Amino acid sequence: MAGLALAALMTASFAATTTSYAADEELVLNGGFENGTTNWIVNNGNGADGGTLATTTDAYSGTSAGIVTGRTTTGSGPMQDLTGKVTAGQTYALKGRIKYENANGPATKQFFATMHYGGSTYTNLVSVTATKGEWAYFNGTFTIPAGQSVATARLFFETPWTQTPSTAPDTHLMDFKLDDVSVIGAPPPPPPSKTIEVAGKLPGEHNPLIGHKFGADGFGFVDNGRVYMYMTNDTQGYAPNPTTGVSPSINYGNINQITLISTTDMVNWVDHGEIQVAGPNGVAPFTNNSWAPGMAKQVVNGEEKYFLYYANGGGSSNVITGESPTGPWSSERTSTLINGSTPGAQGVSWLFDPAPLVDDDGEEYLFFGGGPASTSMPAAERFNNPKNIRVIELGDDMISTEGTAAVVDAPVAFEAAQVFKRGDKYYLSYSSHFGGTDFGGSQTPLPGYPGGGQIGYMMSEDPMSWPKEAYAGVMFPNQSQFFGAGTGGNNHQSVFEYEGKYYFTYHAPTLNKRINGNTTQGYRSPHIQELTFKEDGTVNQVVGTYAGVDQVRDFDPYRVFEGETLGWTKGVATAKIDGGSAEFGASAPNLVVKDIDAGDWTGLSSVAFGENGAATVTAKVKPIQAGGAIQVRLDSADGPVVGTIDVDGATGAWAEVTADLEGATGTHDVYFTYSGATGDLFELDTLAFTEGEAAPSLDVAVTAGTRCVAGKAVVTVQATNHEDVPVSLVIESSFGTKSFASLAPGKSVAHAFTTRLTSVPAGVASIDAAATIEDELVTASHDAPYNARSCG
Repeated sequence: MAGLALAALMTASFAATTTSYAADEELVLNGGFENGTTNWIVNNGNGADGGTLATTTDAYSGTSAGIVTGRTTTGSGPMQDLTGKVTAGQTYALKGRIKYENANGPATKQFFATMHYGGSTYTNLVSVTATKGEWAYFNGTFTIPAGQSVATARLFFETPWTQTPSTAPDTHLMDFKLDDVSVIGAPPPPPPSKTIEVAGKLPGEHNPLIGHKFGADGFGFVDNGRVYMYMTNDTQGYAPNPTTGVSPSINYGNINQITLISTTDMVNWVDHGEIQVAGPNGVAPFTNNSWAPGMAKQVVNGEEKYFLYYANGGGSSNVITGESPTGPWSSERTSTLINGSTPGAQGVSWLFDPAPLVDDDGEEYLFFGGGPASTSMPAAERFNNPKNIRVIELGDDMISTEGTAAVVDAPVAFEAAQVFKRGDKYYLSYSSHFGGTDFGGSQTPLPGYPGGGQIGYMMSEDPMSWPKEAYAGVMFPNQSQFFGAGTGGNNHQSVFEYEGKYYFTYHAPTLNKRINGNTTQGYRSPHIQELTFKEDGTVNQVVGTYAGVDQVRDFDPYRVFEGETLGWTKGVATAKIDGGSAEFGASAPNLVVKDIDAGDWTGLSSVAFGENGAATVTAKVKPIQAGGAIQVRLDSADGPVVGTIDVDGATGAWAEVTADLEGATGTHDVYFTYSGATGDLFELDTLAFTEGEAAPSLDVAVTAGTRCVAGKAVVTVQATNHEDVPVSLVIESSFGTKSFASLAPGKSVAHAFTTRLTSVPAGVASIDAAATIEDELVTASHDAPYNARSCG
């Protein structure tokens, strides 16, 4: 290792005292080993490396130093991972003390501080020649080449490389001590902000479903009156350039989380955050990716469970188990559910896009597959009937399969099979391919078959039988037909039923487009349209719109609800924090709204304050700086302010703050606009409104009518006092006014208004009543209609 990159030392300057560093900080943790060996291990860059790292009281300074013994290679020395701390093109100052005391070793020995950048890339950074028994001093600088990848950056200390160090261990593998290690320099800039600063979901529009993050391959699932949407977490790789606002293109290989949102009204969506499904820290760490989720619920051994299926890249599919639609989640498997050994899956290129179906008879099925057609087929068949989708029965445990997968002969199929049932018919929708060499070359599909990137569908009376004759047409054309330039590409859909209506989910990069214009980088957003049917059961082709679907009910504000319940947003993000959800329970994740700056806002659609209106609003907030405020506005982000919450709690501590409201009555869109100084203002956890008291009224019954007297019409009004106290009355009609100073409890009074007309049109008489109740003057008005009358 040391001998492989000695040339790097030519650029190292040992005049560290003359070098200036901007925004420098210490990048090494526990460099003096005062906290034991925390943050240090013995370098293990290759399989032969090995040794034991401990601490010793023979320190250059302080009470401890590190000591490595039993070294098996020259590179087997103390190592600390600096990945994520250093940047290509930057210069760093390195210092440290090193000492060896091997009695049979040489009088002097060279040591290197070396960086391992992954693979076989090792670079010596700083060198020192030590005298046996004395502390030697590393003191130099190094510059990481501008083109060097720092995805891995591991700093370790070693002796010069030799191929067979074990032939002279006293010379090459001596024990040595290390102390006071320091690497100082500018840390890498913080990662690009993922916060979407534009209003990507425009007020009044219902697509895309959310405007503060992305999500693709949405799978709609209904449970206990709530719609849940499970999505591929496209936001995971989103990294917009701070200057241009443009992110590199999406990298599907990095996605290992599922994004979850839910609603009860189809417009205001709660962000439940991300489920860490795959990867080293995932629920199922034996999988690497989590794409295209599917969701089902089933009772297993008397216990209600939730099953989240997902694609582990293109090579397999898997399932994790939840205690509720939001988790917590666990893995009951130690290997993937669908893979190359699944009976009947052989010959399917992509064993992904798992979509479960729990039939109304309790039987369970899983649809999966896609990708290039088998080269053994004739070219025309590869194009029109690639036979690349499968269906297999699931075991009663929902985490195993039974029998052999059957072929779904979907015309021009590519991927994304999903099935729902309506009446006695099963509907299978899927995404069609774009042709090319994987499908037998450029061809024209058979008449009626879908074109590239469309959602076709089939109908069957048997969930395991899908011959090509079951093809029924195109359910949804390509999204670019509706949303224009930059929104094309493949799609992934689902259909679900909610409160008697069917809904079609799909994705399109509409939010990405609103951020960057007509150029998009592949970051997709969830959409929903209503799905309707013809009399024969076939579907009416879905039309994609920004308008989306209607709100099915007004939003109820009189409860504690999550601040990340979002109809529309501008400039905010969300993040998980410790603890459970105030709205969804202790086992559900808790999120907050963050990155709140002056001028940002969030909005809710159709909030029903009612006739009495809202008296107060309470927000649970954590101030980041003093002076922040939340204005509650009606109908738009610059609409009338009905109340202002001063975020005046202690900085860094959660607190509940309340404001009185005036004028928050009826049903309105409600916007929370944020104001304060420059920078992040506060985080928002929950909101709650309290209802105002009903206006006092008087129980006075009023009737009105008409009659004829001597050929003239008369309007008669009668009032009855049902209160326990006397009331005063003023009766008014188009033909006069009559007052009664006091009407006793339980008594009635009547008055006839002579019109001197032979006929009168229909009209309304009114009574203003007043009484003193518990020393308070209470007033009320009552109207009494009467019919037209002709006395001629």
